[in-house]
Amino acid sequence: MTIATLVLCAINAPHSKQLDAQALISCLKNPAAAKTVPGHMSAFFGEVEPSLQKEFAHQFGISDAELVASAKAFSSYSGEHYPIAA
Repeated sequence: MTIATLVLCAINAPHSKQLDAQALISCLKNPAAAKTVPGHMSAFFGEVEPSLQKEFAHQFGISDAELVASAKAFSSYSGEHYPIAA
């Protein structure tokens, strides 16, 4: 199973709306898009291991710094604390 498949299975499992990899990448790059799917983003940052988050992001050209910035922005919006945003 690929990293993308593992990540997408984890974030989509509890939701009827299913995100594909490009939709998740869009959310990671755009805080406004992330706010439209808060459950998926909470699952990504809170339930997917940080190492898998990084591997997924790297596969799609997102740097560690961009990923951390995305996590911090979503953390600020959601009020949740995520390991990768620390």
